Amino acid sequence: MERVNETVVREFVFLGFSSLARLQQLLFIVFLLLYLFTLGTNAIIISTIVLDRALHTPMYFFLSVLSCSETCYTFVIVPKMLIDLLAQKKTISFLGCAIQMFSFLFLGCSHSLLLAAMGYDRYVAICNPLHYMVLMGHRVCLGLVSAACAGGFTVSLVTTSLVFHLPFHSSNQLHHFFCDISPVLKLASHHSRLSQLVIFMLGVFVLVIPLLLILVSYIRIISAILKIPSSVGRYKTFSTCASHLIVVTLHYGCASFIYLRPKSNYSSSQDTLISVSYTILTPLFNPMIYSLRNKEFKSALRRVISQTLYPVN
Repeated sequence: MERVNETVVREFVFLGFSSLARLQQLLFIVFLLLYLFTLGTNAIIISTIVLDRALHTPMYFFLSVLSCSETCYTFVIVPKMLIDLLAQKKTISFLGCAIQMFSFLFLGCSHSLLLAAMGYDRYVAICNPLHYMVLMGHRVCLGLVSAACAGGFTVSLVTTSLVFHLPFHSSNQLHHFFCDISPVLKLASHHSRLSQLVIFMLGVFVLVIPLLLILVSYIRIISAILKIPSSVGRYKTFSTCASHLIVVTLHYGCASFIYLRPKSNYSSSQDTLISVSYTILTPLFNPMIYSLRNKEFKSALRRVISQTLYPVN
């Protein structure tokens, strides 16, 4: 009988923006414009890196993968959210919710591990420049990206399995705009401390450990930069890391607030606001941070535009 009761909840109802009913059409327009701009900027970054040979370096390889990851990440959440802002019935099936959670966790965890790989790339470039192209060869870059994806896949599979094997036979009203871990767990009829502990430890694996590796990399980087005699040289060297540091701060700051705090501190309205920042605003800012602050990328973009508009016969 217990197995039958566990399947009573067949769909979830999103209530993430229910308190802003009068503003939902305005939010739809704003979020749609931001989403289209994000897609456009990421498409420009990826195509520029692919088309311009000067950007065929490890740093820009990781940046193209990061842009692709963010495009897929927003695609998992934002289109459904936009539809729900205009729909009367804001529902998602039980299976659809599980697929959405798995997909965004896979992409989000891979993104987190990829940022650690990018930190290692900056460490090698600054601390061991003579052997940079050897230590960061094409196979190494592919291996780091594959390891990030494998880690993200494993964490998302285990987490999603733990969450959706719990019994759901009470409320189906999800106080969020997508199937995030804490809001879904809150609807479970009961869950063991073991499952909570495992989910928390997986969060530590994809957030705390990569962040520590990035911090170690930057301690070594700063130490190397301080040994550069000229202030101009120090500034120029550090500027190559500034974009990565800003993105790391945004990503790990938001993610740690959501996933590494005690469950007793869970607040649906607070989480909705933070979630909007890392599902819409952070993917919007990241391409601008990496491209608009980068003279090398802007030069490459101008070359690509010029070659496209005035092709050489």
